[in-house]
Amino acid sequence: MNLSFGEILIILVVALILFGPSKLPQLGRAAGETLYEFKKGMKQVMGDDSKQSKS
Repeated sequence: MNLSFGEILIILVVALILFGPSKLPQLGRAAGETLYEFKKGMKQVMGDDSKQSKS
């Protein structure tokens, strides 16, 4: 699922209209933290799987 520059621009404009400029930084921060926690959890699960396969 590759997004082109134009598609990303349209998504950002719609988000700006829906949420307003004051809420966008909060939404971006929340999305970033969610993605970080997801990646951290996936690394932990992958690490657990490799430990079990070695045993």
